Amino acid sequence: MISRMEPQHRVFAAFAFYAFTMGSIYPRLAEIKEAMGVEEGVLGLALLGMPIGTFFALTFASPMIERVGFRQVLLWGIPVAGVFYLLAVQVAQPVYFFLCLIPAGIAIGCLEIVINVEADRTEALIKRRIMNRSHSFWSFGFCAAGLSGATFAHFGVSPQIHLFIVLVLITPVVLWVLGGFTPAPARGNEAPSPRFALPTVPVLILVIVTLPALLMEGAGLDWSAIYMDTVFSASAFVAGLAVAVVTFSQAIARYFADGFVDKYSPVSVGRALLLLLAVGILLVLFPVASTVSLIGFAIMGVGTSVLFPLAMSAAAQRTDRAATVNVAALAQISFSAFLVGPPLLGFVAEHWGIQWVYGFGLPLVVVAFMCVQSLSSGDD
Repeated sequence: MISRMEPQHRVFAAFAFYAFTMGSIYPRLAEIKEAMGVEEGVLGLALLGMPIGTFFALTFASPMIERVGFRQVLLWGIPVAGVFYLLAVQVAQPVYFFLCLIPAGIAIGCLEIVINVEADRTEALIKRRIMNRSHSFWSFGFCAAGLSGATFAHFGVSPQIHLFIVLVLITPVVLWVLGGFTPAPARGNEAPSPRFALPTVPVLILVIVTLPALLMEGAGLDWSAIYMDTVFSASAFVAGLAVAVVTFSQAIARYFADGFVDKYSPVSVGRALLLLLAVGILLVLFPVASTVSLIGFAIMGVGTSVLFPLAMSAAAQRTDRAATVNVAALAQISFSAFLVGPPLLGFVAEHWGIQWVYGFGLPLVVVAFMCVQSLSSGDD
């Protein structure tokens, strides 16, 4: 029996299921690292398998996705990512872990193209903006993955059993909820798809706009708990609360952002978010008290919330190439920065202090502010 849903509700569900599956491995990385008997540097290198696979898919997969079809990619891409996550944690060897994350990253890259293009086309179909709300469900899904992973860890459930349970549960749910998925029609102004999704100059400008948000979002997920422990010697609960604050404030902002974008325009909202992001960074960069830093993380969550979705909409609405290609070209750099950047910021923390993981974002915010006009439409 297939669930009956409105088109936009299936898009929301796809974002949530994709993020929940993708995020399921992150809460268990400390245990995975311990099982492999490696230090942070080796674990970071092993984790590069995912962005390598993702970058490959975002660069080369657009023609294949158009041949296979959005529905098949959605129905099977999410479980396939879960399968390779499960395989990655079976053997405590960094090389094996790295190799299994490559196909997981390929599945994630294909999903990233499909769900963002589908969100844009559904906006055109129902004549209502949903891109930012769609990404709010990504945040909710990732938050749920973190909470469930922490719960499994608290009760001593191994990563292997945890990821097996995720796979067993998510596969039938995806087939039931998304089984009736029918792709929205392409926008009439989309050009044919070239073989490779190489970024054009306008797409690179959109990357500049998204870069501070994606790096600070990733830094909030990866480093906020360590920041609270290092700077304030916070309890495990308060340290973990910092991660939840970033994700939850981001999700709420994304959920309500579409109305603000319709009322004030993408450019105005983009400027406001970059200013908020700068304020949040400053509160974290110059710590006063743990409560103030938590407020800073919450403001950063809002500031990072919809710059990437706004850029995705602008890329999808360009008329120079097919939407799948422009979305892939934007995502291949932006998403790779989200996955690769925060671990590399560990070198900043090691040499200049944990606060400068976030201070690194300030000059990027300034440059992005200068380029924010590119959000106005796909062809500006």
